[in-house]
Amino acid sequence: MAKNAIWFISYKLKKDASVSEFLVAQEECNNEVLSKKKGFVSWQVLRNGDTWVDLCTWETMEDAVNAETDDGAPNPVAQKFYSFINFNSLSHKVYSVEKNY
Repeated sequence: MAKNAIWFISYKLKKDASVSEFLVAQEECNNEVLSKKKGFVSWQVLRNGDTWVDLCTWETMEDAVNAETDDGAPNPVAQKFYSFINFNSLSHKVYSVEKNY
């Protein structure tokens, strides 16, 4: 049986970014982009102070890796979401789920 995979992405927002506008852009990105990718299961958004963490669960490692690639031209909804992120602070790793309790 294939194991789920998780994107673990931590980042900070750009200085003076509006959190409420960021959350709207994030929801739009989920609804219009990420949730439509093959193997998407869920996206959890965590926050501790100014550090954000996205936990995106995928059906398989292959789905997680394939979802990282663009399907051609940049998506304007995704670009809007990315515009809030300080990419110098970003860390992105993909993990396989070894055990659930």
